Amino acid sequence: MGRIIVSLTISNLEDKEKKIRIDALVDTGASHMILPVEWKERLGDLEEIRTVELETAPQKTETGSVCGPVRMQIEGFKPIFTEVIFIKMEPENGEYEPLLGYIPLEQSQAAVDMLGHRLVYVKRLDLKNIG
Repeated sequence: MGRIIVSLTISNLEDKEKKIRIDALVDTGASHMILPVEWKERLGDLEEIRTVELETAPQKTETGSVCGPVRMQIEGFKPIFTEVIFIKMEPENGEYEPLLGYIPLEQSQAAVDMLGHRLVYVKRLDLKNIG
């Protein structure tokens, strides 16, 4: 299975000068946008909404800080307003690997094209469970 990396911009809603442009790994096993805690200051004074316990792929437990709201825009998609989770990450080869989870993907109307190793636009939101 291939890796899908996308470019996106995250900005502080109250201080538009505080923003970051990053490349993130699409991870449908993650729920939120996961960022290293070391980048928190770059987004300015975000409200810490709550602290959560997270389970990693190797079944380790991590504590994360849910912060927001932020404006996020995946390159090629419309912007959304969402939360991010900051966790302690270990850089690999001096670089962090942020994770783009399924909640911001769905909010952005983005689906994973596994054959093309890319994100594709979803025309309609799913309401099949209603009525």
